[in-house]
Amino acid sequence: MATIETGLGTVIITGSSGLIGSAFLAHAGERYTELCLDSKAPPRLAPKTAHIIPCDLTSDENLHQALDEVRRLGHRRIASILHLAAYYSFASESSPLYEQVNVRGTEQLLHGLRDFEVEQFIFASTMLVHAPCEPGARINEDWPLQPKWSYPKSKVAAEQLILRERGDVPVVLMRIGALYDDHCHSIPLTQQIRRIYEKRFVSRILSGNVTHGVAFLHMEDMVTALALAVERRKELPQVTTLLIGESETLSYDELQRTISRQLYGQEWVTHQIPKRLAKFGCWLQNLLPGADPFLKPWMIDLSDDHYAFDISRARTLLGWEPRHSLRTSLPSIINELKLDPEGWYENNHLRAKTLPSQ
Repeated sequence: MATIETGLGTVIITGSSGLIGSAFLAHAGERYTELCLDSKAPPRLAPKTAHIIPCDLTSDENLHQALDEVRRLGHRRIASILHLAAYYSFASESSPLYEQVNVRGTEQLLHGLRDFEVEQFIFASTMLVHAPCEPGARINEDWPLQPKWSYPKSKVAAEQLILRERGDVPVVLMRIGALYDDHCHSIPLTQQIRRIYEKRFVSRILSGNVTHGVAFLHMEDMVTALALAVERRKELPQVTTLLIGESETLSYDELQRTISRQLYGQEWVTHQIPKRLAKFGCWLQNLLPGADPFLKPWMIDLSDDHYAFDISRARTLLGWEPRHSLRTSLPSIINELKLDPEGWYENNHLRAKTLPSQ
């Protein structure tokens, strides 16, 4: 491959094949030279300015080979690093991959970038690093940290590592809400919609407080925030922590009522059950032959958590405001399911055999 010679700023993206990475590439177009450090190519059509460089963050040797390729292509000055690559799974509460990918992979990346001129390092974190709040309160960037399971714990560890190892490189820590898009692509939301669509018994019960909920974030608003952070990199403080999410948090009960009304023309009442009973039910479900349960016993302790955002810092520093809301997006998400159930299930990685008879 010839050395890339353009006047565009260079952006390195880890995890470019993921939902955020591929959405950012589509949004950015040809404004930058995008160097995609990933183990596979983005699933969507990438702009002509994007170049895929094979990279495995868990391998120090492989990462250094990828960065050597960046140098060979003539890129020593990097406008921004978008560190989006991460391990994330609801299959189990813990996994060694949280440490290997989210923490050690971040450390190796930072060390490998030391002889580059880096103008900015953006890290995709999560709202789950924070302690939850009560309805009526709003979390801001100074809210206490209280990660409750391995994924957010790994993000806190990575954030702290970045602050220690950044040197003079300005950093942006983006703590983002629960992501979704026009086709859903949110595992918890997909599962909630699925339970109601399939009229499962568990769709009518919850172990947590039904008046609580979490802050969501549309993918288009997410990539807009990333793009604004890159564009304003020279105006931001050396260390910038931002909460990125919608300012309205819908309660679990409101989601239940909205989804059931959209699907069946009536609002379902959700009944709260004791946590011990819910854990036993989850454990029993996981033992059934051929079962495909999403809910796990360890999730029950998180069911009361409530997250509502104060996004004033993102408004001030980025001029960012979410243009979407889950409230207005849900009807089109549900309508897509009703029009093409099989396609919706496939698009959201659900087992089609659980589809109800039409």
